This record gives sequence, C-alpha cells and structure tokens, in this order.
Amino acid sequence: CLGAEGRLAHRLFHDLFANYTSALRPVADTDQALNVTLEVTLSQIIDMDERNQVLTLYLWMRQEWTDAYLQWDPDDYGGLDAIRIPSSLVWRPDIVLYNKADAQPPASASTNVVLRHDGAVRWDAPVITRSSCRVDVSAFPFDSQRCGLTFGSWTHGGHQLDVRPRGSGAGLADFVENVEWHVLGMPAQRRVLTYGCCSEPYPDVTFTLLLRRRAAAYVCNLLLPCVLISLLAPLAFHLPADSGEKVSLGVTVLLALTVFQLLLAESMPPAESVPLIGKYYMATMTMVTFSTALTILIMNLHYCGPNAHPVPAWARAFLLGRLARGLCVRERGQPCGQSRPPKSPPSPQPPEGGAGPTAGPCHEPRCLCHQEALLRHVATIANTFRSHRAAQRRHEDWKRLARVMDRFFLGIFFFMTLVMSLLVLVQAL
Repeated sequence: CLGAEGRLAHRLFHDLFANYTSALRPVADTDQALNVTLEVTLSQIIDMDERNQVLTLYLWMRQEWTDAYLQWDPDDYGGLDAIRIPSSLVWRPDIVLYNKADAQPPASASTNVVLRHDGAVRWDAPVITRSSCRVDVSAFPFDSQRCGLTFGSWTHGGHQLDVRPRGSGAGLADFVENVEWHVLGMPAQRRVLTYGCCSEPYPDVTFTLLLRRRAAAYVCNLLLPCVLISLLAPLAFHLPADSGEKVSLGVTVLLALTVFQLLLAESMPPAESVPLIGKYYMATMTMVTFSTALTILIMNLHYCGPNAHPVPAWARAFLLGRLARGLCVRERGQPCGQSRPPKSPPSPQPPEGGAGPTAGPCHEPRCLCHQEALLRHVATIANTFRSHRAAQRRHEDWKRLARVMDRFFLGIFFFMTLVMSLLVLVQAL
C-alpha cells in the first residue's frame, strides 16, 4: 500500500507540474485579486538595540493562498488529497517586511509547502526579522515600547494581491519568555495605503508588538547604587570640619555619580527625551555640586581666625539664637533646648594716658601703690588677656555659626535626596 501511494504521488507530481510555471500569478481570471492570508507566531525576542533602535525577532510565518492551476480530484489518485513539495517549485507571494533594518538581502526559506487537492497552498517558514522601532526612553527603566512590523507585497497592488491577517493578532503560545522584556500582546491591523509612485492601493498588515521592560535588574544595578551614593552627599555637613574630609567626600560622590551617568549614556540612544533615571542622575549631581560649594563656604566660616569681625547682630539673634535652639546645636555640657545667644564680649579699654590706676591714700614712701611703672605693666598684661579672650569668643562664635549652618543644610539636602529617590522608586509600583 505504501509503495502504491508513493507511485500515485509521483504520478500526481508529474501531472501537476507538466505545464506549470511559478513565474505568473496563479489565478484563472487576471482581473481577479489573489487573497493571501498571513499568520505570525512570535517565538523569541532575540535583541532590542535601543541605541540603534533595531528590534530582532524570531517568527514563525504562515502564508495561505489558493493556486488555481494546482488542483486535482483525489479519486483519480487513490484518495490522495495533499502532498508536500519544495516551496521553490510553486508560485509564492512576494510579501516582505517594509520596515526592515537589515542590510543583508532576505534569505529564502527552504521549507516545503503543503498542497491540497482544492489548490490551497500553505507555506510555513521560520524567519529572523530585524525591524526598525522608534524607542522612547523617557520613562527608562520603567518604560513601555510599541514596535510595529509591517508586511505587504512589494510589487503587487491591491487589485492583484490582497493581504489579510488571520485572527486579531500574532500567536504567543510558543513564545519563549525574555529576561528583559514582558510581552503584553501583538495585535494585527490591516491597512490600505496609496503611495505617490502608484495609483493603485497597496494593502499591508501591521503587527504591533507591545513590550514592557522588566525593571528589576536596572533598579538593582543602576538606580539603587545611585540612591545609596546620593544619601552620602548630605553627610558631608555632619562630618567635623577639623577632619579635613568634608570637601573630599562631596567630590568622591560626584565622581561616582559621573561614572554611573557615563554607563547609562552608552546604552541609551542620543535622543532629545532624557530618561527618567538620567534626570535623577542630573538632579542628584546638581545637588551634590551645590552641597560641596556650601561646604566650602561653611568651612570658611569655621576657620575664621581670632582677627575676624564679630558675628553680626541679626545672625547672633536668629542663627545662634532661634535656629540653634530649633536644631539642637548647643555648647558642650549644655542641655538641648536651652541655648542662648552669647552676649557680645566687652571690648577692652586701654588705660588712658598710659597711666595705671591712681594711687590710694597711702602716705608710705615704699607703698606699692606708688610703683606706677609696675601698675602699667600689670594693666597691659590684663588688657592683652582680655583681648585674647574676646578674640577667642569671636572665633568660637563663628565656629558655632558654622555648626548651625551644617546642621541646617544637612536636614535640607537629606530631605531633598529622600524625596527625589522616593519619586523615582515609586514608578516601579
């Protein structure tokens, strides 16, 4: 029986292709349009190149049409109703990918076609497509993309070949899950367009691939390190000025953020829309720059020498008074909340006329009150000591003012960093 079936198929093949040509459109009436049904099954997302905006997919394509010259009666061939022959022997529609982004010519698939007795031809072929896709990275790494694949005939117009999709979209039953992208769907849409070169319409079928990025890897590798590094920037205000590392900490944080910014710029396309994580990097780097500049100014206040001017009255009343109590900046051994603005030290009064205090009512010739030179020296020593004490108080006032400013900007910048980090991380929910 198997041998008889093989001989029948051999005879059927010779009968069908005795006067058949694959160069002409297989229709009985040349004015009749040939209907081609296109079905696509998504198998795998090979690559999404955001920088070059190219999407590489592995698809299973099925094309079905009716060949009017490849029909037979199954009763004449022992009930044989279908055969499988090489696809190069029959006429095939010239359906191509319009938005192709590959420089190489399309390789013809060497798969067979299934030919039925009524002339129905089914051609299944695996295809690797490289299509252009406009990537919008404004919400990276929490973005969603829409990539269209437009299929249509290259030479046949709508009056000769009509392309229609099978079903409402591409099949996803055999899709291999991608580690970077989550596929939301792949709906199909048929369009009929008229181009400037030709008067007849050209139908095409567009499969729109809906993608949503899996952001877990980017959050762990790019976002969380940036958040942790940015939280170190406000701690420069809490670092003691005498340690000499306040400015070094800010510069180190700025360099670390610059490295992450360069890594992000290498993978993103140079578009006008800045990614969300890029905006966060720029905002954080700006904040670190301002915090480093404020740290330098505060260190100048801290290292005001004894010859500096006294703290202004408004700064003494507001900064060293109310703000110091609110921020709990106190002297050593002083409980929080009881800080008082220090009083202005009395300016030393040098002895008038260069003479010391007047001698008392002593009439003894050897009384110490008559030693005017000795009294002048003692007064000079006392005035010098009081001047040194006043200079030390001024120096301590400036150092305390620097501590108040450090505590104030520590709270401000830490709050700004926390708010910016939460606004970015909440996008992942």
